[in-house]
Amino acid sequence: MRHTLYFAGGCFWGTQKFFDCIKGVLATRVGYANGSTENPTYEQVCRQDTGHAETVEVLFEDTVLPLPLLLHTFYQAVDPTSVNRQGPDSGPQYRTGIYYLDARDEPVIRDSLAQLQRRISAPVAIQCQRLEQFYEAEDYHQKYLEKNPGGYCHISPEQFELARSANRSR
Repeated sequence: MRHTLYFAGGCFWGTQKFFDCIKGVLATRVGYANGSTENPTYEQVCRQDTGHAETVEVLFEDTVLPLPLLLHTFYQAVDPTSVNRQGPDSGPQYRTGIYYLDARDEPVIRDSLAQLQRRISAPVAIQCQRLEQFYEAEDYHQKYLEKNPGGYCHISPEQFELARSANRSR
């Protein structure tokens, strides 16, 4: 069955590429989620206090890529203890979060985050919230690293390889 979740994992360029590497992900698009400004621009999100997170909408086939595996794979792309920072990027737009539409996803996400917390000593800083709104980012941000292969990315090649191998053994 097709399923959609929204992931904030720092700069959305690399986060989108990360998800695009995972077998079972059908489509992604980048945008701005859970802020206070209607239809913000990139400049507003970066320079004004809009409260939005750079976020990737992920459409996936949950019979190929079960939600717990998708969540576990996401944790490989982020520092789960970092507040408002991933890699060298800092600010509230770079916070980490998992935003859901279907209330049935919340307990699965919370259980997964609790399992993650048991494996690490510092507090997990990944938000788990209902998606309030999602505004698609400007066209030049969509699939940015495909269009600009040498472009900036906070996710390492090793992390991309983890995404590619996430569910191959299934």
